[in-house]
Formats: sequence, structure tokens, C-alpha cells
Amino acid sequence: MRFAQSLFDFDKMKPLQNGKDTEDKNINLPQRKKTQTAPVAIVDIGTSKICCMIALADTETRKLVEVIGIGHHASAGMKNGNIIDLKAVENAVGSAVQAAENMARPKMNGETLESVFVNIPALFTTPHHFSVDVRISGHQITEKDIDAALYQARNIAAPGHEEIVHVIPVSYSVDNQTGIRTPVGMYGHELGVDLSIISAPVSALKNFASAVTANHLDVSGFCASPYASGLSCLVPDERDLGCTIIDMGAGTTQIAVFFDGALIYTGAIPVGGQHVTNDIARGLTTSVMDAERIKILYGCASGVAHSDHDSIDVPAVGESGGIAGNKVPRSLLTGIIQPRLEETFELVRAKLNDDGLGQIAGRRVVLTGGASQLAGISELARHVLDKQVRLGSPEQISGLPESTGGPGFATTLGLLAHAAEFAGQTARPRTPQRIPALGIPAIGLPSLGLPDNLLKKAASWFRENW
Repeated sequence: MRFAQSLFDFDKMKPLQNGKDTEDKNINLPQRKKTQTAPVAIVDIGTSKICCMIALADTETRKLVEVIGIGHHASAGMKNGNIIDLKAVENAVGSAVQAAENMARPKMNGETLESVFVNIPALFTTPHHFSVDVRISGHQITEKDIDAALYQARNIAAPGHEEIVHVIPVSYSVDNQTGIRTPVGMYGHELGVDLSIISAPVSALKNFASAVTANHLDVSGFCASPYASGLSCLVPDERDLGCTIIDMGAGTTQIAVFFDGALIYTGAIPVGGQHVTNDIARGLTTSVMDAERIKILYGCASGVAHSDHDSIDVPAVGESGGIAGNKVPRSLLTGIIQPRLEETFELVRAKLNDDGLGQIAGRRVVLTGGASQLAGISELARHVLDKQVRLGSPEQISGLPESTGGPGFATTLGLLAHAAEFAGQTARPRTPQRIPALGIPAIGLPSLGLPDNLLKKAASWFRENW
């Protein structure tokens, strides 16, 4: 197909004579800028599985373009979110990384995987909230002024055994004007910022890092697991208006609260899907492996999803595959599962209330994680938590198989999205989190409550709207 010529050469803007270039050259039409991509990689260390993913990210938009490598391996050396056998975890990480590298090699253009972002379970994280102010002498606010405020926050005193994982601005103020989202370009004499900081013990970070560095990889940074799940599953309105994400993993149930577009809280309870499996194994006197299979195939969070006359075959412990198992009513299975899940949601509710997040957590809850896939679980959560509940799945990305795109991979894909913010650069990302999570010492960071103005703003909003 030939394009009609314009009266001007777009390259030199010279007039054409009789529809032809006076120098008889081809017209140079404006070219679309080619997307520049860079590889990013993550390792997600969980209780039931360890996953490594490699993707290409746009270096300009900091968005994921395509997943090019996936490797996952059954966890070893993990229990309830804790490392209990570091060598076993190292080996499992190595297997997952090798599988991902082998898959990604054709699209890596000869590059080798050198560093990865790693998750840190919320079991180890502590949220801190406070405000800092910086004098700006009436000039126009720049990115450097914001960096100065964040640098000041980084140097506030904290316990020596803690390190910062995330520094996230919640809102800004300029002089007496509060609630500012982006102060760059504004004029004033004093710049204030309300910050959400997530820290974790140095020992925990070193243990998770060791599982990676033992496989000849560097750690680019850490990301709190429920924060990653929120990045992959929540829509912008949910993050803005106030939402709690509950990531139901195998060993723990992790919580993150978003408000005003920012993460303001992380927490966890040491109960997860594996506890449901163990309850089934004990209650039906079957093996843990068979209990997990029964949970996946027939498990329900409430009795409304099946008939009381339904029955299932349950192999007894030690029986071979050829021997017929015991038949038990499906309602018996539900009677084992439902109390454990009710307890889980009650513990989540109690933790949010005890930590002062009962109202700020919002009226909306998003469930994700592998253990959230049981039939009827959203209805049960709605009843116990008295909130609007939906099931959350990660946004789909090119190159991602359907088997690795469900709720069980919410943290993994959120980690990838977090890593993409650093694509092609070693300096600060383009998001509000301007201090990379590279193990910055949190020297004397006080565990303060939410800033009074933010707390009052959030509580007032929920009273008026809910």
C-alpha cells in the first residue's frame, strides 16, 4: 500500500514541486517510538510453593509487557510463612529459578539473570505512620524537595534491628493546604508529607535474602506480600476509597489496607489453607495428601452450595489406591471446613479492630490467594466481616498461562508489577515509593500511630459514607 504524499517533506519541511521532492528523495514519515523493554525478575517464597517469574517491562511506562519465564516448585523448609530449613528453601528456590531462566533464555537477548525482587511475608512486617515537614522558602516545589522530605523520613530514629521495606507517601500538604496528591509545581514555604512506612526485622530479611543469594543472584529489593497482592488485584477506586485485601495462603492469612490510593497497613494471622487441610485429614481420618485433594474437589465454605444427600469417597490412612474408601456425606466435610474459615475471618476482624483499623479498612474486602478458591467463601466472609466482599484475581499479562494467572499467584504477579517500577534503572522508581527497598537501615524509626489528620480524615469519611 502506498501513502499519498503531502505537500511537505516531514523531515526537512521543504515544499514539493509537482508532487515530487526536488531532490527526488523518499518522504520520511514520522516514526512511532519503539518500545524499550528491560527484563525484571522476582522470587516469591511461600509456604506451599516457591515461584520465580521473569518478564519484560516498558522502561518508559514502567508497566509489564510480557511474561517470558516461569518456574515454580513445591516449597520445602517452610512452615506457616517461616523458614525452618534454610538449605531446603535454597534448593527449592534454585529449582524454580533454573526453570524460569530456561524458559526465558530465547527472549533475554544474551542477558543473564543477575538480581530479583523478593517477597517478605506480612508476618514479619510492622507498619509505621508519621509526618515530616521541609522548608522550601517560597520557591516552586520540585522532585528534589520531595526527595528531601523522604530522605528526612529515612533518617528518623528507629530500632536498630529493623530495616525499611517500603516508604510510601499517603498525602502532601503545602503551607496550610492539605490533602494534596502531587505538589510538584506548586509554590509555598513548607512542604509536608504523611508517610506510610513498612519495616521488617533485619534477621528475617537476611534469611529470605540468603535463600536467593545462595543461588548466585543478588536481591534488588523486598516487597511485602499483601502489598504485592493489592497491586495485582485491586482496582484504583478500591485503593482510593478504602479497601482491605485478604490474601489467604497455605500457612498464613495476610492483610493489607489501602486508603487514599496508598498502602497504610499490613498484618497477618498464622492460619491458612493448610490448617483447613489438616482439619480434614483429622476429621475424616485420611492422609494429608488425600485431604488436600478432597478439599480442592469437594470443599465448600458453607452448606448452601450442595445437597445434604451428596456423598464423597474418603480413603483411610494407609489404604492403597485400589481399595474403596469410606463414603461420608459432603455436609460432614463442610462441617469441618466452615468453622475453621469462620475462625480465620473472626481473627482478621479482631486484628483490624485491635490495631485501630476497624473503620479505616473500609466497607470493601477483596479475597485472594490459593485458599480463597473454595465455593461459598465470599458469602461466608461477607457474613462474618459484615462488609462487601469479592474474589480478586490478578490482571492478565501477555505470555502468562491460565494455570498461573489465578488467585494463587496474586502475590507473584504483584511482585512483578512492583519490579516493573524499577525497569531499566537503578535510581528511584516513577511511583510515589521513591526510596528503593534495598535494605535501607531504619535507624530509630518510631512505631507511631496514624497521623491525627489522616486518621480523622479517614474516620470522618467512613462515618459520613457508611
